[in-house]
Amino acid sequence: MNLPRVAMAALAAWLVYLGLSYVVHGVLLADIYSQHAGMRPADDQQTILPFGLAFALVGFFAFAYAYAKGYEGSSGTQEGLRFGVLVGILICAFAITFEYMAWPMSPELFVARLVDYIVEFAVYGTIVGTVYKPRSRSAVR
Repeated sequence: MNLPRVAMAALAAWLVYLGLSYVVHGVLLADIYSQHAGMRPADDQQTILPFGLAFALVGFFAFAYAYAKGYEGSSGTQEGLRFGVLVGILICAFAITFEYMAWPMSPELFVARLVDYIVEFAVYGTIVGTVYKPRSRSAVR
């Protein structure tokens, strides 16, 4: 495993996340989120934003590391896309669905988040797969 490439892939995906998550959650889904205003006060959201961004970076390191451990040697972009979709489905199955059951969320927001996570993680997986390169084909399991 090439740890510097894992780190570069994680950082690249996190940087894309910073922009993409703003577009998705701050622009595209803004109207749906406004219907759920009050779940967390606006001042509180701004206070915890750095905390969330820092943990997202930790998450992208884990994401890139898991990709590198499972890299099978074919096209990194295609493997990354498949890996990202799989992770998106896992997040939806284990987190978004349970959030829907536990917190007040409209079916519209629930479906939007399901689609968003699968698409976003497909993008992040593609980026990680494109940036990460193993040392050599023979070094791959």
